[in-house]
Amino acid sequence: MKSPKRILIAPLNWGLGHATRCIPIIRELLRQGQEVWIASDGRALELLRHEFPQLPTLELPAYDVRYPRKRLLYFLILQMPKVLLAIVREHRILQGWIDEHRIDAVISDNRLGCFSKKVPCAVISHQLSIFTRPAIVGKVATFLHRLILRRYDSCWIPDLEGPDNLSGDLAHGMKLPNMKYIGLLTRIEPGELPERYDLLTILSGPEPLRSDWEHLILEQVANLPYRVLIVQGKPEKQEHYFPYPHVEVCSFMDSKELNKAILESRVILSRSGYSTIMDLAVLNKKAILVPTPGQPEQEYLALYGYRKGWYYTQLQEDFDLEKGMEEVEKSQGFNFKEAGSGRLEQVLKEWVKSD
Repeated sequence: MKSPKRILIAPLNWGLGHATRCIPIIRELLRQGQEVWIASDGRALELLRHEFPQLPTLELPAYDVRYPRKRLLYFLILQMPKVLLAIVREHRILQGWIDEHRIDAVISDNRLGCFSKKVPCAVISHQLSIFTRPAIVGKVATFLHRLILRRYDSCWIPDLEGPDNLSGDLAHGMKLPNMKYIGLLTRIEPGELPERYDLLTILSGPEPLRSDWEHLILEQVANLPYRVLIVQGKPEKQEHYFPYPHVEVCSFMDSKELNKAILESRVILSRSGYSTIMDLAVLNKKAILVPTPGQPEQEYLALYGYRKGWYYTQLQEDFDLEKGMEEVEKSQGFNFKEAGSGRLEQVLKEWVKSD
């Protein structure tokens, strides 16, 4: 019998989506008898420590991107030297860890410096094309991004190949020699539970935009007759309180707790992040998705799914929860319950075996 491989999982700390979609990968690798280590920083690392307290963890340099409320592109360009430095640093650190900790393989979720010629390395990305304004900036960013993705032995797309897919033009219509569609990655298990909440709000994303979004929601739910649960997406805290009699706020829920809360809720309110959309797709839940201001990727995904009738969407500047709760009933919902079922198991078996 072969000894287990020591596999390092390294998600980007940019919101919580990159970390949450690594959860089914970690679970499957453990089920297959492999040894898993985790590397990240900030809230992403805290979340995975909550989910897998028994696994060893390592801390990578933070990209530390700040999101201003205005002039987003200008400030992101100013921060690029800092991001590139963090990518170079994480690459050097990884090279040392591979020898020091005897790492056999690496799976990176959008951490662009976590590749090496020493061991097999896979990268997870649903965004082969980068949309931004002006368009020329997006084209340059796409070219550079694909150059980096080619440095990995495998590029895994968490979606389905063909016309029935969740990511649209973000991950379709182009080819990389190392790319492979691996099905949807979700930590959520379908089921049925008695309805407890009219609305479950799942908060995530970079500050200060996450906090601005929370304050806007609290202002509107205060005077609306809905039973509301707000999950703040702060794994570093342990708070639970009721700002209003009908509104419950929880700083963080692990996957099992959040799974239960989603099943107990009639409507989900969230950002239109891709990992969130994958979670919702397997449950066929009514959802209101509001893209993070200044993130063209989320704006694209929100409109893409809205046009297909999967959910209702609003811009944050036009956010009207009462209207959203009425309009969401017109959405058809998803039909992806079995999407990619069993594909992840096979991909990981083949990948580990090919080492």
